[in-house]
Amino acid sequence: MSSAILQLQQWYEAQCNGDWEHQYGISIETLDNPGWRVEIDLKDTPFAGVPFTRIEEKHQNGKWLLCWTEKDKFVGAGDPSKLIVILQHFLEWTGL
Repeated sequence: MSSAILQLQQWYEAQCNGDWEHQYGISIETLDNPGWRVEIDLKDTPFAGVPFTRIEEKHQNGKWLLCWTEKDKFVGAGDPSKLIVILQHFLEWTGL
């Protein structure tokens, strides 16, 4: 299993306090263009409101990646090869 998945699992577990997990969480979805979309709730975590420098990569070969924060969420989207890269950007930003 990818270390990024294990680290994300640990981050999620650390947020679970009996309340947070009932209102917030993590979603990983596929896109029809095709690709991935990841949303990670930051509300009531140490990262709510922390600045994140938007990442935007578009390549001629159809590879692409976008990561940003909005409305107390980290959002990442990318082509089918970018799921782990999205998670790594989140984890690097959080210092994990």
